[in-house]
Amino acid sequence: MSRRILIVEDDSDTRDYIAKGLREAGYAVEATGSGREGLMHALEGGFDAMILDRMLPDLDGLSLLKSARAAGIRAPAILLTAMSAIDERVRGLRAGADDYMVKPFSFEELSARLEAILRRPAEPSAQETALRCFDLELDLISRTAHRGDRQIDLLPREFQMLEYLMRRKGRVVTRTMLLEGLWDYRFDPKTNVIDVHISRLRRKIDLEGEPQLIRTVRGSGYTMTDQP
Repeated sequence: MSRRILIVEDDSDTRDYIAKGLREAGYAVEATGSGREGLMHALEGGFDAMILDRMLPDLDGLSLLKSARAAGIRAPAILLTAMSAIDERVRGLRAGADDYMVKPFSFEELSARLEAILRRPAEPSAQETALRCFDLELDLISRTAHRGDRQIDLLPREFQMLEYLMRRKGRVVTRTMLLEGLWDYRFDPKTNVIDVHISRLRRKIDLEGEPQLIRTVRGSGYTMTDQP
């Protein structure tokens, strides 16, 4: 299912440009030039992220964001503004924004920032102590793994990789996401480090005769599923 993005931007050229680019990238987009209408959309929920103009004619983006956060809407948000002052950016971030972009900006950078905030894992709840995928269980307290009755001995990096994959169960996890999430790389190291670690992890998780839980998505990355 496509990620749903809410765009609230009163400049029609900018709004249409962003919406067109995101739709071409495979997102489902809801766009409006009204802050009040944007707030109504946000409160309906179901959006994976929001892109909000700071200055809007009826309800400014900062007030929109504060109202949405007060109502429990946790979708990450990028604020767009023509004001570059540091205190203005600080106000936006403290109001609940996850990122800030100053106009004019490139669509490529906006797209990259959107991808970045969508990659951020949701914070685990206080009650979350384990992750499960089919018959595989990861104990987040003892840092141990079991598949059925079988205990799996994992090295620290292997545990981190498995946890990263299981938190995104059912979604495609790209090599870039793994490099950034586990190694903090912001560039392509031109190595097969991801493939090597995935291969080692598979040898421990998916033994012969067991349903395969870690799957390769050709040309994209990897995924885990509850339906082997």
